[in-house]
Amino acid sequence: MKKFRLAFLALATIALLATGCGGGGGGSDDDDVTPVAESGSTGTGSGSSESGSGSTSSGSGAGGGSTNPSVPEGFVLVQGATFNGAITVPDSQVFIEGRTITIPNLLVCDHEVTQAEYQSVMGANPSHFSGTNKPVECVSWYDAIMYCNRRSDGEGRTSCYKVNGNADTSQWGYTPHAGNSISGSITCDFAANGYRLPTEAEWEYLARGGNLTNNGQTTYSGSDDDIESVAWYKVNSYSVDESNPNYGTHHVKTKNPNGKTLYDMSGNVWEWCWDWGDGSISTSTPSAGAASGSRRVLRGGSWSSDVSLCAVSYRGLQLPELPRLLGFRVVCSRSE
Repeated sequence: MKKFRLAFLALATIALLATGCGGGGGGSDDDDVTPVAESGSTGTGSGSSESGSGSTSSGSGAGGGSTNPSVPEGFVLVQGATFNGAITVPDSQVFIEGRTITIPNLLVCDHEVTQAEYQSVMGANPSHFSGTNKPVECVSWYDAIMYCNRRSDGEGRTSCYKVNGNADTSQWGYTPHAGNSISGSITCDFAANGYRLPTEAEWEYLARGGNLTNNGQTTYSGSDDDIESVAWYKVNSYSVDESNPNYGTHHVKTKNPNGKTLYDMSGNVWEWCWDWGDGSISTSTPSAGAASGSRRVLRGGSWSSDVSLCAVSYRGLQLPELPRLLGFRVVCSRSE
C-alpha cells in the first residue's frame, strides 16, 4: 500500500452515538479528536531524553510471553534506542531530521487497559461499551494518571505522577469521571518504576515495533496494507445500526500484534499519551518537550476511525478533562 502523508487529512464525518460518556456529550470518539498539522517543530513528549547529537541504536526488545520473572504478566520488555535525526522516519512528525530522541528500556503493557483492570484499581467502570476484557473508555487524561498512581501504590511501586509535589492521589482534590480537572502543577518522575502513560515518542516507537529505520516500516501497527488483520476500525466496528454485534469496541488482543507483541496499537480505542500536543519545540534547541499547552496527545485511532487515523504516524489531541470514548495503555521505566 502506498504510504501517504497523514497530517493534513481531514477527520472523517461520523454519525453521533445515541448516548455518550458522562461529561463529554454524545459524540463518537473521533468527533472531537483534533488532528495535529504537520510541522518540523512539533514537539515530542516530556520524558523523552533529547540532545543535540547521538548515534542511532536499535534494540531488539523481547516479544510477548516472556519467561523472565521480573516481567509482569501481560507486559513485554522492550529495549530502547536513540534516534539521532540523521534520517527521516516515514511520515513521522516526531522522529524528524535534526532531532535526537532517546527511548529508554520499557516494560510495556501488551494491551490497552481493560475494564476489569481499571475497575479493580478505581472501583468504577465508566465505559460506554461494557465488557470486562474490552478496553476501558470514557476515561479522561486526568483519570488515566490517577489510575497509574493508584495501581503503582497498590503494587508497591514508586508513583510517577505528582500534583504540587504530592504523589498521594487522595490529596489531589480530584473526583474521577466527573468531567473536572486536576488543579496545580502536574509532574512525572520518569525514573520511578511506577506505571505511567507513554510519551508520544515512546508510543510511536512502540507502535512501529521498535523500528526507527526506513526498512520494514508499516503503515499500521503490525501491517503495511492489511489493516483488517491488526485493527478494529470503522469498516469492521462501526454501523448505523447500533444493535449490530460488531458495533463498538472489542475484546483486547483479538487482532494480530505488531513485531513487539503489542496489540491494538492501531484501532479499538484512542490512547492517551503524556505530552502536550499543541506546543512547539525547535529542533535547534532540543528539550524535554513542550512546557505547556491546552490539549494532550492521542494516538492510534479507534473502532470508529477511518484507516488514515489508525496509522502509526497520525497525531490527534484532546482537552485532558474530556473523556469521550478514549482509553490508554501503561508503561514502566526499566533502568536495568
